[in-house]
Amino acid sequence: MSALNSPLSSVDAYVAYFTRQPLPVLRRTACELEILHSEPEHAGGRRLAAIVLADPLMTLRLLTHLETHRRQSQNHDITTIERAVMMIGIEPFFRLFGTLPMVEDTLKARPRALVGVLRVIARARRIAGLAREFAIMRHDLDVQEITVAASLHEATEIVCWIHAPTLTEQVYALQAADRSLRSADAQRQVFGITANELQLALIRAWRLPPLFTQLLDDSQQNDPRVRTVSLAARLTRHLTRGWDDPGLPDDLAELGALLRIPRETLLQRLGAPDEAVNRLLTP
Repeated sequence: MSALNSPLSSVDAYVAYFTRQPLPVLRRTACELEILHSEPEHAGGRRLAAIVLADPLMTLRLLTHLETHRRQSQNHDITTIERAVMMIGIEPFFRLFGTLPMVEDTLKARPRALVGVLRVIARARRIAGLAREFAIMRHDLDVQEITVAASLHEATEIVCWIHAPTLTEQVYALQAADRSLRSADAQRQVFGITANELQLALIRAWRLPPLFTQLLDDSQQNDPRVRTVSLAARLTRHLTRGWDDPGLPDDLAELGALLRIPRETLLQRLGAPDEAVNRLLTP
């Protein structure tokens, strides 16, 4: 694999580069799929979907395959993983995805990048879990759509860690040196564009359903489904720094308004420790 070590000139140039690169998956995903394939009595659509959804890269790989091989007779978008698996079929799924490149092999010579991408994937899983919880609390019409979109929220950073690790490390170094530096500003300094700009362009290039372009566009904050995903992402980033992060009160205020529940109830649902509950409930 030839990694990108210097910034490119435009969003289009980055899209052209990244869409030419293979999408590896986690070794755990490949192993779980292999085991499930050897146990056909357990290989149901729901089990398969759970394995796919636990890996943002596998989720992206499956959805992009569906869209690039879309049948002419298909007159609706596939926006959940269970429906995607049903569309392909169990045995065809294993034939299509039986041999996959793995992240751990792709980055075996770059251990810092491997640690970085594994951390972002873990963050993406937490975002998806929180977004699912918030969608259930909001009585969203399709919780699975929210979960899939949220699992893809960090897709661009994941891809950058894999295919542009040197540049991505520079972004993190800038923020480590200046804690007040916003992620978007650090990204623009290094890449010349922001992750959000690249993400929306990549989603279109990967030909994902327009729903995901909408749900992952943080500028559309009037849409409660968009806010569900974006607040899950914000809260996850702040909680990564601890329950004393200064951004948490604003997150909780916005979530309380979105979910229409008292802050105490929200903190209980989030599993906040007693010390944090007492502090965050104090006027």
